[in-house]
Order: sequence, then structure tokens, then C-alpha cells
Amino acid sequence: MGFTMLYQYPTTDNKTGPQIIEQLTKKVITLGAKPAGHFLVDCDTYMSVPQLGDGSPGRTVHVLHNSEHPASVFAILETGSKVVPLIADNLFDLLMLKMTQIYTNKKQTKIECKGPRFEYVDLVIKLGTVTMSQNFKGVLVEVEYGPMIVPTNCWELMREFVHSFLGNTMSHQIPPHLQVNNRMNEVYQPIDTIHQYLDHFGQYRKTAGLL
Repeated sequence: MGFTMLYQYPTTDNKTGPQIIEQLTKKVITLGAKPAGHFLVDCDTYMSVPQLGDGSPGRTVHVLHNSEHPASVFAILETGSKVVPLIADNLFDLLMLKMTQIYTNKKQTKIECKGPRFEYVDLVIKLGTVTMSQNFKGVLVEVEYGPMIVPTNCWELMREFVHSFLGNTMSHQIPPHLQVNNRMNEVYQPIDTIHQYLDHFGQYRKTAGLL
């Protein structure tokens, strides 16, 4: 796995999610990219059950799965301003099911991003339709550059490719997680991609009034 950037593609009222994905697919194929299956990233969010007489801050656990890493479960624990990442095996899902007295899962907040996957030379491009409770929320485009694992070393190359593919109107800013934690000069990890998805999922949830 190399350095990955996630982009929110602008949607318009006169185009559906499938229509936007079809449009982007044509652009990818024109570049010379080859279809390489499909991908899925999903997120369940659990809230801590309030304890009477307990003055401790509430906790939120985001549990995410990425089809690129089928044997892993990613979890992000938020307690106030503190954020703790965790990578576990698939048994973590069963653990959360046994903790219903501590954490509750709001089903209407489950969100996922899925769609076609393409390979183009050293790049992997994923076109994802974002849905929440089966309702279309937007389109995310993931671009991964395989040979490089230090973000700052391929930042300009990634920017040029994305602008040639998605247009100059696309924002190419350092993801909040990499910026806040000053990780641009460090080795990029799969959990960094999870943080990017969680940031975008959070924006969609806020738009729906669920955060």
C-alpha cells in the first residue's frame, strides 16, 4: 500500500450517484486504466451509555472495515479531544456486539462507500458511492500511488494527476489527520486512509443532522 488521497467529488441535483460514477468511469477508462474489481469501506458508530453519577466524558467508537484489508477491523475511539486508533482482527466485531451495556449502536448512522476499482500503471483509482441508510449522500474518489509511502515525496505528482483527471476545481489540501499530526514526512499507514474516510463520513453525517 502506498500514499492515498480521498476526494469528495461535487454532485449536482440533476445527476444521480450512478450517473456520476458512470461519467467518472469513462474518464478513467479514457486514461487507460483497467477495471480491477470493486471495493467497500463501511463505518458503524457506537456511543457510550451514560452512567448515573459518572462525570467522565462520553466515548464514541467508530468501527470501520476496508475491503483492501479483509482480515482487519479498524476502530477509532474518541474521548473528548483525545483520539485513539486501533487495528484488530475480525473478532473485534463480535466483541462490540457483547458490549451493548456499555455502547449503543445507532443503526441510522451506518454509512458506507462502495464502487468500482481501477488500476493505472502505479496508481489505484476507486470511485465510491456514499450511502447512509440506503440513501445516496455523495461520491468519494480514492487515489493511491503505490511506489511511494512518504506523502511529502509524491504530493506534487498526486496533485498533477488528480487535476488532470478530476479538474482544477478539486481541492487538493493536506487531510486534517495528516496535517494535525504532522505525518506528511512519516511512513503512510492503512489507518491513515481510515482517518480520511472517517473525516468525510463525519461531514456527510453532519449534513444529515446526525452529529
